[in-house]
This record gives sequence, C-alpha cells and structure tokens, in this order.
Amino acid sequence: MKLTKEEKNWILYDVGNSAFTLLIATIMPLYFNYLAEQAGLSSVDYLAYWGYAASVATLLVVFIGPVFGTLADTKGFKKPVFSVALAVGVAACVLMGFAKQWLVFLVIYVIAKTGYSASLIFYDSMLADVTTADRMDQVSSQGYAWGYIGSCVPFVVCLMIVLGAGKLGISMELAMGISFFVTAAWWVLMTVPMLKTYRQKNYVERKPHAFRESFARIGKTFLNVRKEKKIFLFLLAFFFYIDGVYTIIDMATAYGSALGLDSTGLLLALLVTQIVAFPCAILFGRLARRFRTEHLITVCVVAYIGIALFACVLRTQTQFWILAIFVGMFQGGIQALSRSYYAKIIPAEQSGEYFGLLDICGKGASFIGTAIVSVVSQLTGDINKGVAMIVVLFVVGVALFRIAVTCVQKNKIES
Repeated sequence: MKLTKEEKNWILYDVGNSAFTLLIATIMPLYFNYLAEQAGLSSVDYLAYWGYAASVATLLVVFIGPVFGTLADTKGFKKPVFSVALAVGVAACVLMGFAKQWLVFLVIYVIAKTGYSASLIFYDSMLADVTTADRMDQVSSQGYAWGYIGSCVPFVVCLMIVLGAGKLGISMELAMGISFFVTAAWWVLMTVPMLKTYRQKNYVERKPHAFRESFARIGKTFLNVRKEKKIFLFLLAFFFYIDGVYTIIDMATAYGSALGLDSTGLLLALLVTQIVAFPCAILFGRLARRFRTEHLITVCVVAYIGIALFACVLRTQTQFWILAIFVGMFQGGIQALSRSYYAKIIPAEQSGEYFGLLDICGKGASFIGTAIVSVVSQLTGDINKGVAMIVVLFVVGVALFRIAVTCVQKNKIES
C-alpha cells in the first residue's frame, strides 16, 4: 500500500514517541534501580514504587485526557493542544537527566509520562484526519511497526553510552543525562514533519468559550456512549485487555531486574522485542485485508493470556528472552488494530473526545494493572503472584470484546 505524505508524516510521530516508550521500558527502570539501591530500597519496594509512579501518571491522564481531547475537537485546536502536550513530555524527559535522587526522579518521570500519554490522545485522534476508513487498519499498523523499528536507532545509541560509560570515562548519571537528551531530540525531530503538514479535517465549530464548552460536550459524550452499546462494550473490553498489555510494557524490565536477571541481557531482550514487533505489526495490518479485524484482535488477546501465564513461572534469562519474542509478535497487532477498529465505530468529527475516553480505558486502565502488581507483590512478598493477576484481566477482556463484536454486527444488520 502506497502511503500519502500526510500518512507518512503521521507515522513518523510513532517513530519519535516510541523512543521514549522504549526508554521507559528498558533503561529508565534500571537507572531508577541504581538510584534506589543508593538509597537502600529493597527489590520489592523498588518494583512497587516504580509501579506506583506509573499508576499516578496514567491516573492524571484519566482526568485531563477527555477534557482536552474534547477541546482538541474544536476547529483549529487539535494541533496547538497536541504541541503543548508534546512540549511538556519532551522538557520533562530532558530534566530527568538532572535528577540524582530517586523521589525527585520519579516526580519528573510522572510529568514526562503524563505529557507523553496526553500527546498520544490527540495523535491517535488525528488518524481520522490523515487517512480514510478503509485504510485505517494498515496505516495504524504501519505506525506501530515503524515506531518499533525506528525507536531502536536512538535506543542503541543510548545503550552504547550507558553500558560504555566506564570506557568513555563518564559517570552513570552523565551517561543517563545524555541518553535522555538524545531521546528528547529524536522525539522532536520525528514530530516536525507532521506539524508541518497536518490539517484538522474533522471538527466541531469554535464557540466563544471553547474550554468551558468542552466540559459540556464531554458530558454529552458520556451520555451518548451509554446509549451507543457497541462503543460502551468495546471500551469496557479494551479497559481490561489493554490494561494487561500496558502493565507488561511498563513493568517488564523492572520485573526482570527484581528477579535478579542480568541488566544487559534484559535490555538486549527488549531490543529484540522491538525488532520482532516491526514485521509482525505490518503482518497484522496486511492480514486485516483478508480477515476481520475483530478476529485478529481476539487472537492477540488469547495469545497474551499465554504470555501472562508464562510470565508467572519466569525464572531465567533464557525464559525472559522467549517472553520478549512472544510479546513482540502480538504487541503491535493488538495496539494498532484496536486503535483502527475504534476509529471506525466512532463519529469522526468527535474523534478527540472519544479517543480521550479510550485513553481512560487504556492508559488509565494500566493504573489498575500496575497498582495491583505492586500491592500484591508487597503484601505477599512474591513478585510472581503479583504478575499472575494480569491473566484475569485478559480473560475478562476477551469475553467482553466478543460481546461487543456481536453488538457491532447486529447494528450493521439493522442499518
């Protein structure tokens, strides 16, 4: 499929922000572990505090996402609101390089992740502006695919700097500071093309008090979602199954580190995840031409049930590598196809506010997943029991999703 210029530039933002995603999932938890060890925190407390920080960040987006998503649907507002979220995320990413105390680091991390997560609400909602409904599955999949492989470029640079800090004659703190700057610079560089070409095609007309009006519109949207059974059921299903996905992404490195696995091996394994995810995400996009999107999403969720079960008994470095490969096979597919499937069942002119609701059920849901893992790990003193709770989320998610699919098909028949 030949991509248009707008589609290519939209995809480039996935390449940019994925560098920050990969940093969060790999090097950043290890650096926090380094700061935590200096402060005398235990491995269980380290994992718990990291999980709590991720939970706070996602909870903040739950509150600000729908309102600003609704505001972004106003004519001429989407690009400016997106730019503000981007600026917050990038600035905080750079500032993390100056934090030398674990609590200060976590506070700045929460700000960075909040800006990053908020930018994705507006970015995802732009999909309806840059492409057509029949191309959404493939464009969305291309975004995740190139995001996975493109993020490896700054990651490899950062990895070389961090692992080679001793040979370069620099401290771990300075190496991490450089890594945060490289990631932020890459993020901005990949965003510029989209900012130049993006035009908001679907919108609601601007009113005198746009910000106040956004609160009224979000209230109406909540009421509409309750009436639109197909959207409500999908959001509920998405809440559960994507919760498990994001919890695995947010805590994979922290989990492996808490088990005492080799740090370098963990980083390389997660790099393999990105490489495997690239062709697999494109493959799922192509499969969407031949098979129904809802069937492919179901396959991905069921696969994640197996992944979560395997994570419960994970003990060795080799097992972590196997886990990383399987995550890479299905991670892009479940995210990309969920995004495009949702974009096709919602009103295009209200995509910002509806994607704001999706974020409540997505990254907002990971507040519960990371919190559950953290709390159960601390209460039982067993990290694996905390991870086992993720299985339940996937099981409930796939059951609700199949009910939502039935509802969507019924509506199509009636119409």
